Amino acid sequence: MKRADKARRIMEILDDLYALPPIPLSHRDPFSLLVATVLSAQCTDKRVNQVTPILFERAATPGDMARVPVEEIREIIHTCGLAPAKSRAIHGLSEIIERKHGGEVPRTFEELEMLPGVGHKTASVVMAQAFGVPAFPVDTHIHRLAARWGLSCGKSVTRTEADLKKVFPKERWNVLHLQIIYFGREHCPARGHDLTVCPICSWAASKKRMAEESERGQ
Repeated sequence: MKRADKARRIMEILDDLYALPPIPLSHRDPFSLLVATVLSAQCTDKRVNQVTPILFERAATPGDMARVPVEEIREIIHTCGLAPAKSRAIHGLSEIIERKHGGEVPRTFEELEMLPGVGHKTASVVMAQAFGVPAFPVDTHIHRLAARWGLSCGKSVTRTEADLKKVFPKERWNVLHLQIIYFGREHCPARGHDLTVCPICSWAASKKRMAEESERGQ
């Protein structure tokens, strides 16, 4: 099956399962989404959503956050993992947003990616979900499913993002990346997954891919 045909069928299935997928990270504005996304690195969304209400009660704006000592931020977010680096990043990006951008989260990939702790994936999440700019953030779920489904070679997240942007319509990117994340979590786990009964893998994955994952016991 051609990638374009495969992509169309995948979109139909995902639309049936997740017509209006919610954003997993709780937030109330671009700044809170940015901070939550920074915290989500190597941490579950559930854990982040437990921590952010406490953090934003302490400081809800970039200006307020910049005045909170790094040590205090670290204490609040310590259960998210990588707390020392994340606390420095949150303090630093808050300071820059307040000083350089007038307290408003910048609206370009370039400016976002210049902030401490903000890589391309984080910038893509903010651009897509806070500002509605077409983007295709690739997390671990999307990266492995794109490879399983034969939509990308899976050699790097950069390659996966480029491959998915080619095969899916631009106007669908922002919703699709959420739909694939939810599908990965609820229907298509990394391990212990029988590809032959999966709603998508059963027909999208190649026989070679099925055999390889079966041998690995995934």
